[in-house]
Amino acid sequence: MTDARAVPPEASNEPIRSYAPGTAERAALQQRVHQLQQETVDAPCVIGGRDVRTGETFDVRAPHDRDLHLATVHAASPVEVGKAIEAAEYAKPDWAALRWEDRAAVFLRAAELISGPYRDTLNAATMLGQSKSVQQAEIDSACELIDFLRFNVTFYAGILAEQPASSPGVWNRTDH
Repeated sequence: MTDARAVPPEASNEPIRSYAPGTAERAALQQRVHQLQQETVDAPCVIGGRDVRTGETFDVRAPHDRDLHLATVHAASPVEVGKAIEAAEYAKPDWAALRWEDRAAVFLRAAELISGPYRDTLNAATMLGQSKSVQQAEIDSACELIDFLRFNVTFYAGILAEQPASSPGVWNRTDH
């Protein structure tokens, strides 16, 4: 255990990319859209870190092109839902036992991955799966998710830093 007070990196809004004609970001996203159009994702349920293929499936198709088969999703029955709840309850004590800084680091790492190597995949999947424009995908999926992850770490650190007023001769404190 450490006595240091952790201060996470200052959160700021994720810059919105323009995807203007001729830019490298536009070319990379177009390439990723094309790649996703060529594949059909097999989407199992993930329960306790394991892939579960139920055999009961449904197709996901692009709303703007019903012939474009994006994914085959394995539907969860009440049995799989129950197992997922059990797995979450099993994992909860270990997650809760982590220091808040370690939990926050998971959120910040996810934000960095989305901001970097997974941004094109997230935006391309949003464009295809929800018929969003590039600007809508960039703002609605990438930037808002990145901001959500980063700002909530900052907000949580702020909650921990707030402490009650103390009267003379008394030191009041809250330990979350």
